[in-house]
Amino acid sequence: MLPRHISVDGARADGAHTVFILHGILGSGRNWRAYARRLARLYPEWRYVLVDLRNHGDSHPATAPNTLKACADDLVELAEHLGTWPQVVIGHSFGGKVALAYGALRPKGLRSIWVLDSLPGAVGQLSENNEVRRVIEMAGSLDMPVPHHDAVLEHFTSVGLSKDIAGWMTTNLRRTEEGLYWRFDLPAIREMLQDYLVQDYWPFLEDTALDVHIVRAGRSERWSEDDIDRLDHLDALGRIHHHLLRDAGHWVHVDAPEELAEMLSASLA
Repeated sequence: MLPRHISVDGARADGAHTVFILHGILGSGRNWRAYARRLARLYPEWRYVLVDLRNHGDSHPATAPNTLKACADDLVELAEHLGTWPQVVIGHSFGGKVALAYGALRPKGLRSIWVLDSLPGAVGQLSENNEVRRVIEMAGSLDMPVPHHDAVLEHFTSVGLSKDIAGWMTTNLRRTEEGLYWRFDLPAIREMLQDYLVQDYWPFLEDTALDVHIVRAGRSERWSEDDIDRLDHLDALGRIHHHLLRDAGHWVHVDAPEELAEMLSASLA
């Protein structure tokens, strides 16, 4: 499936230097447009391609299987369509694991992968209080179409979810004559999330020759002590680079934009 995408070009971008940026579950490429513009000002030699993963944003619903591997195959199709292969892939959350799946395909041209606050290994089932699980459940319980954005805001905040999350979910709405519908395909997204939970890319990190950077948010609750020790061990062996954004939450590009951009200079400068 050919994903939809947005391109943000630096002032000196010639198409030869390309970055793919991959959003998280229930997101879209447009979530990263402002940050891509920041990177384009700092590192103007690059073209930044903001991908709408399958079943998200403006990408069409995709046929099964809806897996990380399928998302990675979609990126191969996109690269072939664009006529340029990304040297760098940056993925946040769900998109981080898609970046690892893409790296596992050994695509031509790829040098560096940046995984932003995403666990490489199998996660298991999400707890009932898990924020992502609650958001998906609430999205599924909302009768569509809705007449206006405020109905979505009220729906999500009524169960204790933050105004920021509720506001973010309104970016996933598309307007029709009947009203507002979700842009995403919710049953397919549940399939994608389930695959994310069971896939294990620790063996890939232990064996890859690619330049892989794992960026951990200091205020994220996703990481166990075992995960952190494992990252530190691979870093000490020179297999990966383990970075910490101490004061950032899960949305690292929002909470620590300058620090993250400085880290990315290792691949973009």
